[in-house]
Amino acid sequence: MTAAATATHTLDAPGATITYYRATYDVHGSIGTGTPLLLLGSPMDAAGFTTLAGHFTDRPVVTYDPRGTARSTRTDGHGEVTPADHAGDLQRVVDAIGGGPVDVFASSGGAVNALAWVAGHGAQVRTLVAHEPPLATMLPDREALTAAIEDMYRTYQRDGLGPAMAKFIILVGHDGELPDGYRFPPVDPAQFGLPTEDDGSRDDALLGQNLRSCTGYRPDLDALRAAGARIVLARGEGSGQTMAARGADAVAAAIGAELVRFPGDHGGFLGGEYGMRGEPEAFAQRLREVLDGA
Repeated sequence: MTAAATATHTLDAPGATITYYRATYDVHGSIGTGTPLLLLGSPMDAAGFTTLAGHFTDRPVVTYDPRGTARSTRTDGHGEVTPADHAGDLQRVVDAIGGGPVDVFASSGGAVNALAWVAGHGAQVRTLVAHEPPLATMLPDREALTAAIEDMYRTYQRDGLGPAMAKFIILVGHDGELPDGYRFPPVDPAQFGLPTEDDGSRDDALLGQNLRSCTGYRPDLDALRAAGARIVLARGEGSGQTMAARGADAVAAAIGAELVRFPGDHGGFLGGEYGMRGEPEAFAQRLREVLDGA
């Protein structure tokens, strides 16, 4: 497999009368040699899609760092970012590469952001594969999930990264509906390899900027049904009844979209990034089949 040449670009996103966000995105291959494939997550940045991008050298692939992560810097502080904010950024990235239409594989929070984008700008997208959007609002245990997520956010603001991330790991790995009145069990962050000391920072892209707005987003179901783009919901074969996989099930049922099973679990496309490996070869093959309409 021959790696495609990669070019890195930046663009500015205006906020009122100032520029407050500089987006960084990478183009693998050459725009104009086929329908571009945009790979995105949130808060996962472009580095998480290195392996998957390498399986699509026959077409241009675009990866990018979402607002507030890695190279995409903010100057407006570290407040919460909404899916609508991210949707505007995605619109600007696609405009910068020629306006589309593009194919999109979006995972986790990226899938939530992509659903917000397609609801308002579906003409920019040919096919969206939305992989495991963690939409608590779409689930029957939404109240318990929202309470647990709020607990996690308060823990982060009070105690810092380690204790809050430990709760995050427990919640996203929970298989099945969350019972009413759920309380996190006592947990030592060290057992997950997390820091036990609070360094005082509160700028984590997941816990501080995206967690509540992402999981608490309410998709515009009517707009998604009417969108010109083909929307496919995806869940991992090994994901069971975790929140994000159930999110895919719920959105597919609500808008009458295809629901496709992909190899592996929530990180099935990873090829060793962040120390995790899914089934990237089989995952890429399944994605290619879905994009081709198979």
